[in-house]
Amino acid sequence: EAADQARAFIEAGGNYFDTASHYGDGDAERVIGGLIGTLFKREDVVIGTKAGSSYVDGSLTTDNSRTSLMSSLDKSLTRLGTDFVDIWQIHNWDESTPLDDTLSALDYAYTTGRARYVGVSNYSGWQIARAATKQQSNSMKAPLTTVQSEYSLLNRSAEYELIDASLECGLGFLAWAPLARGVLTGKYRKGIPSDSRGA
Repeated sequence: EAADQARAFIEAGGNYFDTASHYGDGDAERVIGGLIGTLFKREDVVIGTKAGSSYVDGSLTTDNSRTSLMSSLDKSLTRLGTDFVDIWQIHNWDESTPLDDTLSALDYAYTTGRARYVGVSNYSGWQIARAATKQQSNSMKAPLTTVQSEYSLLNRSAEYELIDASLECGLGFLAWAPLARGVLTGKYRKGIPSDSRGA
């Protein structure tokens, strides 16, 4: 099914695969990695993944320490079967980890070629500004290039400050859940399908 969906996506002109280290406990990355070389060439697609979130004893936790992030990235690259990702993002803000420690992992990924571009995801406007400013103030640091947040016709909260913060800091904005977690596909018009997110 994943191969059929990916084939239809590519034939329709799509080229960006967005995933994260904890999606399906790594299986999402394994599936994408399995399609490289069989369904598409690595150089023909853009692959983005995220780190910092994981399930521990069934609960979603955040650990943006340098050690955890670098370990996660190396595992992601192994699952994807590639030497680099095009975009590597920190999945969520971590109030328990100093921001400089988190950003140092982005620097390492960028300078070692494991990530061509780096960014953040699910940050608030002030968090975006703080992280981007820290990186921009030192030419030896990896520049943040992307911000990813939920954005759709049904959830436009990113318009309140996130898009403005992204623009002001010179960052590209990537929307996640642009189909409102499936609601905008129309599949909920006549009830809740048993295999849907809503169920």
